Amino acid sequence: MSLSNLHIKGKRVLVRVDFNVPLDENFKVQDDTRIRKALPTLKYLLEGGASVVLMSHLGRPKGVIQELSLCHIVPKLEELLGLSVKFAKDCVGDTALDITQSLKPGEVALLENLRFHNEEKEGDEFFAGQLAESGDIYVNDAFGTAHRAHASTSIIARFFPVDKAFGLLLQGEIDALSKVMSDPASPLLAIIGGAKVSSKLAILESLVNKVDRLMIGGGMAYTFVLARGGNVGNSLVEENMVPRARDILKKAEEKGVEVFLPVDSVIADKFSDDAKTQSCSTDDIPDGWMGLDIGPDSANKFAEVVRKSKTILWNGPMGVFEIEKFSNGTFTVANALKEATDIGGYTLIGGGDSVAAINAANLSDQVSYVSTGGGAMLEYLEGKVLPAIAAMAE
Repeated sequence: MSLSNLHIKGKRVLVRVDFNVPLDENFKVQDDTRIRKALPTLKYLLEGGASVVLMSHLGRPKGVIQELSLCHIVPKLEELLGLSVKFAKDCVGDTALDITQSLKPGEVALLENLRFHNEEKEGDEFFAGQLAESGDIYVNDAFGTAHRAHASTSIIARFFPVDKAFGLLLQGEIDALSKVMSDPASPLLAIIGGAKVSSKLAILESLVNKVDRLMIGGGMAYTFVLARGGNVGNSLVEENMVPRARDILKKAEEKGVEVFLPVDSVIADKFSDDAKTQSCSTDDIPDGWMGLDIGPDSANKFAEVVRKSKTILWNGPMGVFEIEKFSNGTFTVANALKEATDIGGYTLIGGGDSVAAINAANLSDQVSYVSTGGGAMLEYLEGKVLPAIAAMAE
């Protein structure tokens, strides 16, 4: 069910949001992207005459840890909403209900960190029922946790057999991913990067059946270079993954999928911003040196391929972009994505590092869609059923 089908006036709407945001040493929000992404749903509900009860997790606490209390989120949330926000020092029980049951239309409450209770991750049904007492209607707007069968993301839906819906953010995520995987304009290009190939093997094995072009960068590229018989020096490789990398390359060839690996690399004598650097052929990196970015020729070639593709998925940077001397590859690709969007291409960016990179390049509003989900996005693209999404259809 969509939000527009819900009768929200005068109702308490319990919204699962993803406010798992980074805090600085003074417990102030460092990056408010996830909070801002939730605003359209919250404003829709408030303008429709509902009161809103928000629940989220923050970090991975084992028990109650004050540093991970959601009370630290309240000032930023109030600033962005332009409203005062009531804070419940627990997410269940009388502490929560005293606040949530007395809310008036147009008011907002935030419950304490769900993961202060082990029952959240365990998907405990009784705990989910306790959470459900704080709302008349349930809305899930937390795509970043949709792949978890937690109490607040999937089990709770059982307590709202009719009065439940996806939020605007989560629905937008599903629509964007469906556009890439179900009905993409061709050629479809997937750009997959990041450090470890082991974390991306499943998505690569799935994508090779769907895409026209596959581009591999970042540290994971060197396992593929090794699989092709290249010398990668001291670059990051996962030797136990070489056979599967070979299988992916073979399958791509059989299916006519173009595979692009970096032909050159920016290499360094150590992983540091004061390292000595040079460029060389990716398959002939000297011993004692490691590849930390795709080289200038690769960056230009990758950008050209991006611009000539109609649908592009990007997950994972091309190098250690946080260090300036290893950032050219990632930012060249980011700029090419912007250019591809300008000429009518559909560009979807997802995964924490990719989102950080597109933000660092100040281009997040110049591509088609920036996903808030890392693991959830990858599992969706692999074709897995996400528990929180499936629960809404029950």
